Amino acid sequence: MLAAGLDRAPASAQAADAAPCVAAATSKPLADLREASGAALSRRTPGLLWSHNDSGQPLLYAVDAATGAVRGRVRVANATVVDWEDVSLATCPGGTCIYIADIGDNRLERRSITIYRIPEPQPQDPDSTRAEVFTAVYPDGRHDAEALFVTGDDVYIVTKDVASTVYRVPKPLRPGVNMTLERVAELPLKHVTDAETSVDGKWVAIRTNQEIGFYRTADIGRGAPHGINVSVRALKEPQGEGVALDGQNVYLTGEGSRTGTLNVLRCTLPSTTS
Repeated sequence: MLAAGLDRAPASAQAADAAPCVAAATSKPLADLREASGAALSRRTPGLLWSHNDSGQPLLYAVDAATGAVRGRVRVANATVVDWEDVSLATCPGGTCIYIADIGDNRLERRSITIYRIPEPQPQDPDSTRAEVFTAVYPDGRHDAEALFVTGDDVYIVTKDVASTVYRVPKPLRPGVNMTLERVAELPLKHVTDAETSVDGKWVAIRTNQEIGFYRTADIGRGAPHGINVSVRALKEPQGEGVALDGQNVYLTGEGSRTGTLNVLRCTLPSTTS
């Protein structure tokens, strides 16, 4: 573990007991992932991250979480790319699924946003099974967004506004219907770029280019988020984008001029029972 810690910026009184995050490894390059916008930990293959570019071909990249090496490329069947901004993993009716968030809208031009869902593939698979396609609209006008996370059967989107807002997708997810999102909460984070729940489902990490907010998923669901904010400026990412977490390990992906970047932190979060 590196000696240099990262600055902590508590977002509430609850943050006082949290230890700062510490860099656990040197930054690794991500070949073929210059726009590594999202990150999610595999549920089927230990030590594997899924990531993607936000433009180009509809490909998911299987990335070694320790080295950053690409271990596979999976083409998502029945999918196109407008602006892929996030990827999340969660249980689903078929077992474990990957949710792909085609939700970027820099110019606020999109009539709807799109979420693809596929059963999690193996890294050596050339293609996924045919994706389910879900579309949605905001209840209060168009928003740019780069973050999606799933907890249980709830799917959430976090906007990239100056005052980031959390929206929930109606249940059940219905293909072929333009669903209207439900406004749930606002967060004290500006310009959110990614979000992901922990493997145990108790926490969600929501990041910007320069900080991570850790929130209890239950608090967000009831519209009362109180977080622990940790600055990641010391990592000097060219452009921080993605986040995924498993226990104390927090994985951060970013965009670069030639390759993407992968950083790993160790973070200690308070007990969810406290």
